[in-house]
This record gives sequence, structure tokens and C-alpha cells, in this order.
Amino acid sequence: MDKVKRFETISEYNAFNNNETLHPLVSAVDFSKAEPRAGGRMYFGFYTIFLKDVKCGDLMYGKNTYDYQEGTLVFFAPGQVAGVNSNGENYQPKGYGLVFHPDLIHNTSLGRHIHDYTFFGYQSNEALHLSDKERKIVLDCFSKIEYELGHAIDKHSKMLIVSNIELFLNYCIRFYDRQFITRDNVHKGILERVETLLNNYFQSGKPQAIGLPSVAYCAGELNLSANYFGDLVKKETGKSAQEYIQSKVIDLAKEKIFDQSKSVSQIAYELGFKYPQHFTRLFKQRVGYSPNEYRDLN
Repeated sequence: MDKVKRFETISEYNAFNNNETLHPLVSAVDFSKAEPRAGGRMYFGFYTIFLKDVKCGDLMYGKNTYDYQEGTLVFFAPGQVAGVNSNGENYQPKGYGLVFHPDLIHNTSLGRHIHDYTFFGYQSNEALHLSDKERKIVLDCFSKIEYELGHAIDKHSKMLIVSNIELFLNYCIRFYDRQFITRDNVHKGILERVETLLNNYFQSGKPQAIGLPSVAYCAGELNLSANYFGDLVKKETGKSAQEYIQSKVIDLAKEKIFDQSKSVSQIAYELGFKYPQHFTRLFKQRVGYSPNEYRDLN
């Protein structure tokens, strides 16, 4: 698992898996065509999506193990490293993959909105678990893309291929929304945990030492990626993770403002603001009054 095998092009990855390259920028990969191999880490220079069919070792992302079982999807953006830990034993890859280079989606609707598909930034324990019906839809999308790749390239090819990739990704958004609900036991109490985390943070000396709690900090403390954490909070509250944290900061600020012995600058410092004017600006944006005006009104 030490040496990283690099794949910069679609053709390199197809060759590794004994799949024919029908288009230089996109491929629907059938892993059953690959030779048996031992696990290892791989770098991907393109968008990569795996649909796993059978147990073949633990899928690794960084130092973490993916929550990756049969019938699950995982997503990697270009520049990420992942791999399979097969404990030194050979295994027969099975399942399907969809890989596409960023160049394929330049100047397309998908290219302009690719960053909206936040699951490309999810990390360990955040795979998409498919129902049987959902799996059929995924395979149908892959089949349509494969059909276009096998069709003689014409003026419609790129549009149809990219449109089908976009359709597939939009289905995945729906499936993740379902998962946030149906896997409630996994996410149970997430907001309570965030609340406890923030309360402990502000009761410590961390605000003065390192400033306001960031989305990345909260996600890290909960062993989640920032994207997955943000999407969970959004589904639960309708607010972005940043807005949720700011609401907590403002609630604490309102309590502190009633302490007449403290200046606005002192309160800003206690909450972790580097500059008092930043605190004043945020408070007025969220409350409608400056801290001093709010203090006078109350």
C-alpha cells in the first residue's frame, strides 16, 4: 500500500482494467474484465465513480476506511488518492465504474455546476448505499453512456454523454437525500453533537487562541468531511453549516451583551473575533442592530 499508481488519462486506467478506450475523455468501466490483482493506492487525474458488487478488500481513502459494502457508490474528484487494502492477497475486481476527465465537461452545464455535487468531496464512512431500485437506475445511466460510447461519434455524442452523466449525478443527489433520512441511526443526534461541540468550544480558551470555530474544525471533530457535514446540517436545519455556526455565535453574543461590565470589544475577543468591527458587522447583519444598539434596546 506504499507506492501510489498514477492514472492521468482515461486510456491508462482502461488499459489497467483491460477495457477498450472508446473515447479519450470518458469511460464506463467493467471491472470484471480486469486481471486479479493485489490491493494498492491509486491517484486519479479525473472524476472517478465506483459501483461495488462484491467484497474485495477495504477501500481506503487517505488513512481512513470507506463505509463501502456491496451495492455502494463512491466518488472521487481529480487529484484524489484511494485504493484497496486486500491484506496482500490477490482479488478479482468486480463491479462498474464511470470515469471522465474535466476536459470533457468544459463549457457545458455540468462543467459550470460540477462543484454543486458536493459528494465528490466526501471522505471516509460517507459512501452512497443503494437500494435495488436505485442500483438499477445507476446501471441504466451507465448503460446509456456506454451505448453512446459505442456509437459512431457525431455532433450529438458529447452532448448526450455529458447529459447522461449529469442525469446520473442528479439521481445521486436524490439518493443521498434519501440516505440522510433512512440512515438516521448513523446520523442520529448530529445537531445535538454539534451543539455540545460548540458549547465546549466556547467554554474553553479556544476562541481566544484560534478564533471562531470553522466548518472544517467542526466536521473534523465529528469525523466527517466538511462537505458531508455541511450537507447534513443543511438537510436538518435549512441553513448552511457556516450560517448554523454563526447563529450559535450570535446567540452567545446576545447573552454576553447583557453583561454591562464588558465592552463590545471584550465580547468580540471572547467569542474569537480577531477584530471587533467584524463582530459588529456580523451582529448587525444577523440581528438588525449593532451590539450597542441591541444593549440599549434591552
